[in-house]
Amino acid sequence: MKNRRILIVGGGGFIGRYVVKRLAARGAVIAVVSPHAVNAGYLRPMGDVGQIATVDGALGDEPLLSTLIPGVDAVICAAGIIAERGRASFDAVHRQGPELLARLAAAAGVRQFVHISALGADADSPSSYARSKAAGEAAVLAHFPAASILRPSLVFGAEDRLFNRFATMARYVPALPLIGGGATRFQPVFVGDVADAVIAVLARPEAAGRTAELGGPEILTFKEMMEALLREIGRRRLLVPVPAALAAIAASFMGWLPHPPLTPDQVKLLGVDNVVGPSALDLKALGIEPTALELILPTYLDRFRRGGRSAYVRPVKEFSA
Repeated sequence: MKNRRILIVGGGGFIGRYVVKRLAARGAVIAVVSPHAVNAGYLRPMGDVGQIATVDGALGDEPLLSTLIPGVDAVICAAGIIAERGRASFDAVHRQGPELLARLAAAAGVRQFVHISALGADADSPSSYARSKAAGEAAVLAHFPAASILRPSLVFGAEDRLFNRFATMARYVPALPLIGGGATRFQPVFVGDVADAVIAVLARPEAAGRTAELGGPEILTFKEMMEALLREIGRRRLLVPVPAALAAIAASFMGWLPHPPLTPDQVKLLGVDNVVGPSALDLKALGIEPTALELILPTYLDRFRRGGRSAYVRPVKEFSA
């Protein structure tokens, strides 16, 4: 990996920042394309002087990408959104952008392409998000058949939206909603393990053209995840089942908010199981031991306890690049 030139789009995002950290630790020279490069400046100290460059640019900026891609050894697409806003539609971010990257990478003779998709990507899904992810995978492979596709389940870590958002809610409300009853199953995966999977497929020629499904060591229902959250922050809250139809109506009104906590499309996602297939290429097949949720939640949810971090001290495993 040392001295390899790598372009990553979405490197300033939740997953991307962990990928950048691991690439830098292995001596790669990295260009990070971000629509607000100034906000991604925190990435540069992860490497030596000049090792990480942040470039201001959009995922669909073909003239810019056409100048950046030639000469790189690998392209990583880590761009993604969970809610549409303005021009940032699911189709634009999850299909059009990755397709452009794959086309330009193939034309430039780039050796490797890694695309971070999502577990549950399905052309027939009721969710626009999941359909757009499936369309993105197909578009990437049409231009770059040797691309490695990574499909993580629900990703957790210090910057995640799910556990942080519900822990914030638990501070102020007496109950937390269980959309559709909370019976949908997930296989939450640690963001550091997803980043390790990117490194693994870059180092394994046999991963070219294959799709890996990434999940943690446990399959948990949404209700069980909320119970784990409440145990960690030491708060008692009612867990109230909310029918999916009612949640969708409420979510449609929340769409008027600048940052809606729930969208109708997310309600559809919460109704479909999100677990790794029994015969899928998974983390263990890539040489990665999946990290348990209970080992990571204490490292960032302790601030939501009454009294804050000082109220509870628990030894946890140290995770580094």
